[in-house]
Amino acid sequence: MSSLTLQRRDFLRQTASLTAFLAATDSFGGSTAKPRTILLRSSWQTVNIGDIGHTPGALQVFKEYLPKDTRIILWPSSVDNGVAELLMAYFPGLTIAKGGIDETGKPNTPELRAAFEQADLFVHGSGPFLLAQAHVEAWRKQTGKPYGIFGITVGGKPDDQLTDLLNGAAFVYLRDTISLQVLQEYGIKSPVLAFGPDATFAIPFRNDQKASTYLKANGLVDKEFICVIPRLRHTPYFKIHNREATPDEARRNAIAEQFKEQDHAKVREVMIAWVRKTGLKVLSCPEMTYEMAVAKELLVDPLPDDVKKNVVWRETYWLPDEATSVYQRARALVSLEMHSPIMAFQVNTPAFLVRTPTDTSKGQMWRDVGLSDWIFEIDSTTGPQITDRLMGVHENYPAALKKLAKARSFVADRQQEMAKTVEKVIRA
Repeated sequence: MSSLTLQRRDFLRQTASLTAFLAATDSFGGSTAKPRTILLRSSWQTVNIGDIGHTPGALQVFKEYLPKDTRIILWPSSVDNGVAELLMAYFPGLTIAKGGIDETGKPNTPELRAAFEQADLFVHGSGPFLLAQAHVEAWRKQTGKPYGIFGITVGGKPDDQLTDLLNGAAFVYLRDTISLQVLQEYGIKSPVLAFGPDATFAIPFRNDQKASTYLKANGLVDKEFICVIPRLRHTPYFKIHNREATPDEARRNAIAEQFKEQDHAKVREVMIAWVRKTGLKVLSCPEMTYEMAVAKELLVDPLPDDVKKNVVWRETYWLPDEATSVYQRARALVSLEMHSPIMAFQVNTPAFLVRTPTDTSKGQMWRDVGLSDWIFEIDSTTGPQITDRLMGVHENYPAALKKLAKARSFVADRQQEMAKTVEKVIRA
């Protein structure tokens, strides 16, 4: 065999090795390993713009911080009322896999079975607790592949089944430090157990056109009105879904009825003071579908006439794209609900949370992100105290925005860290 032939073979062998190497790396030296797939269990309901907000927030975090070729499959509970269309408009590469788990613990639709096969990681989205616990368990049993929790609240000691599930998770992020402390005290052994803000903090939805049209039609000028959101101490889901109340729901509704006037009277004091001190307007608007009627009964109708003429009552429910854009135009927001302040936070509008004692510990996250001065426990707070803080923000707006910017930077850093954890798991 000639030396020329040997040289040619060496050249071909080296070229093949180089080609294989280049196929495994991009032009900047980064890995082009097989794209990874995440199954996101989220989209809990659409009667609450906050619950809608969990999903686009998580998707936005993944979009910003994970490799661009990462594929996301959403396994929703509900994406009706225009939510699916909104998600697809913002995340055109998203796959939605509907379905449930059958009596044998397996996916009951072809698209969900495919999702179980294709996904490298199951992520339970943020929410009030581990809402889809049975689905996490089904994933673990059927696939043996990793799973993690992306920002929930835990109300108390986890039972043995939940403890086992959390111990087996690749990561467990709690959206408030009270929940984190609970799981630390009970010895949860997930390799990553940490504070991770509610995904709604990253919500990207906007609809400036709808917001502008609505504000113009109602005589509201940018940064010359505040938004006020009502809430009963217990959400009347039986009314929302037009069914009979269970005994427990009837008990909870009685509590809501007992406290509704005294709770909202404090917020009315804020509205009255705002209008009389500033001459500016108020928009009373909902976070949930039942709250338009609550706002009319408890916030708007009882107002004195000189104030009422400066108050706009939103009569209809809305989606979070329009709501967030309206919050962006507001001077500030005062809310008995949690997620409207989070949406306002995302668009750089100062927001106060007026927390009721029947709510979960999720309100703690306002303190956790550095906004302790902007949360009020309703039973130990007066209307004038909220008003004083609101007027302080109004009169020293640059200082309020500086405070908000610091909190927003902290949240962004935490969400980037959460995404890094997700990437480590899918690349392992």
